[in-house]
Amino acid sequence: MKLTLYRKAGCPWSAAVMGFLNELNIPYETKNVTSNPVYAEELKAASGQCISPSLDIDGTMLADASVEDVAKVLEQRGLII
Repeated sequence: MKLTLYRKAGCPWSAAVMGFLNELNIPYETKNVTSNPVYAEELKAASGQCISPSLDIDGTMLADASVEDVAKVLEQRGLII
C-alpha cells in the first residue's frame, strides 16, 4: 500500500493526519505543496483542488481529509479495526 500526504506548511489538520498515521506505524510519503509548486500542481491535477491535507491511498484521493476520513478508508481496507 502506498500513501502520499499532500500538506501545507503549518496546517494543523495535516499535523493531525500525520500524527494518526505515525501512531499506527503506517508509512507514507509527505509532499509539501507550500514549498514545492510541482507538488501543488500534482495535487491539483489529481484532486481538482489544492486543499490540505489531501491523502492519496493507492490512487484513491481523499481531498481535504480529516483523521476520521483516513480512518474510515483504512478500516475499509482492513488495515485498522
